[in-house]
Amino acid sequence: MGKKLFWLICIQMVVITLFWSVQGISAEVKEEKSIQYHSVKEVIKKDLNVPPRMARFVFDSGYTFEYPDAVRGIYVTGNSAGGERMSSLIQLMESTDLNAMVIDIKDDYGHLTYRPAEDSPFYNISQNYIKDTVKLMQTLEEKQIYPIARIVVFKDTILAEKKPELSFKTPGGKVWKNRRGDAFVNPFLKEVWDYNVAIAEEAAKMGFREIQFDYVRFPEGFERRDEELKYSVGEYEGGNGDNVQKRVSAVTDFVAYAKEQLEPYGVDVSVDIFGYSATIPEAPGIGQNFSKIASNVDVISSMIYPSHWTSYFGINKPDLFPYELVDAYAKVENELLGTLESPPTSRPWIQDFTASWLGAGNFKKYSKAEVEAQIKALKDNGINEYLLWNAGNRYTSGVNYTP
Repeated sequence: MGKKLFWLICIQMVVITLFWSVQGISAEVKEEKSIQYHSVKEVIKKDLNVPPRMARFVFDSGYTFEYPDAVRGIYVTGNSAGGERMSSLIQLMESTDLNAMVIDIKDDYGHLTYRPAEDSPFYNISQNYIKDTVKLMQTLEEKQIYPIARIVVFKDTILAEKKPELSFKTPGGKVWKNRRGDAFVNPFLKEVWDYNVAIAEEAAKMGFREIQFDYVRFPEGFERRDEELKYSVGEYEGGNGDNVQKRVSAVTDFVAYAKEQLEPYGVDVSVDIFGYSATIPEAPGIGQNFSKIASNVDVISSMIYPSHWTSYFGINKPDLFPYELVDAYAKVENELLGTLESPPTSRPWIQDFTASWLGAGNFKKYSKAEVEAQIKALKDNGINEYLLWNAGNRYTSGVNYTP
């Protein structure tokens, strides 16, 4: 019995060992098969259905303004826009081929020309010239007058006096002012940029289809005061560029920054620029480089009033020759814009005022013939858009605006 029990136990142990061995092999085979299967599955190529790119949010003011065949506009102060003169200016629009208004929203002193909400950071710098902005925009929409908001940027006596650290100071520590008593704020400082962009955003929300920045520059003759005045260069400290290039960079960078910040509002951005800036590589004191600014805007508006030129184009008394002056300028600008990859629309400011301050023999009375001569000179050079400047908003009657 002992031997039989012993062999029985041995046989059972062998059977158990064989059983578990077979189970282990089976498990390994299954695992191997599983691994092979999943490995193959991971490398299967599939075409993914990528959803279409979502459109970027664009602010909707609720107003509808169609871009005209070509903008032919006039300058309108806040006083005029909110006063009795507005009715006669609208009548001028309706009875002629004029179709746009450039309306002051931030004026040459730094005031807003309307009252924002009392909790607005701009309430204290506002004037109640345009008493009802909603009514203004509704009227412009009804008459289909293309609305452009003019915002004066770096000429800003109000902000300079309120925050002298954002301005230029004399050696004695006072805010520097030019001979007319105007103060400027510092284009090097991003706080100044944001201040003006925020005002531009409010104009876009109001319904304006274009933001036109004026005085996008340092004060005239700044190269003569560069070393004398005290001011910060902000993020432009150091670097390899000289002071001229730093000024050019600051002005150009502001324009590019403003355009980027205003993109969600779907508005065009334009800049007023000295006409002579197109005739030289760059204006050394004021920091304007025509090509660099033009590359960052939708519209460039050179101020080419014949009365404001010297004998740049060989015309000794340019105010007497409106066609010849504008024709000569347009040729230079066209050549310059032709070198840009994506040139903006050219829409110059032209003269509808008499420059009697030039003195006898140096000026002429500007009326129908002189205004039409400038428009024709632009048209002869393929420039169909323009803006008329008259500081008092009194425009010549009987002009053919599409000669």
